[in-house]
Amino acid sequence: MENDPRPVPPEEPALEDCCQSGCDPCIFDRYTDDLQRYRQALREWEARHAPAGPVTGS
Repeated sequence: MENDPRPVPPEEPALEDCCQSGCDPCIFDRYTDDLQRYRQALREWEARHAPAGPVTGS
């Protein structure tokens, strides 16, 4: 499945990337949202790439 690459996790911001001014959303809020989307995409990708179970026939 060359056209279905494994999702890449978002890069976690460094503590000094936050400006400490109470932004809404904060860079860490965005990271959390991105991480949740990544985890969901990874679960879906893993399900698509799971090995097929045994084939049973009649």
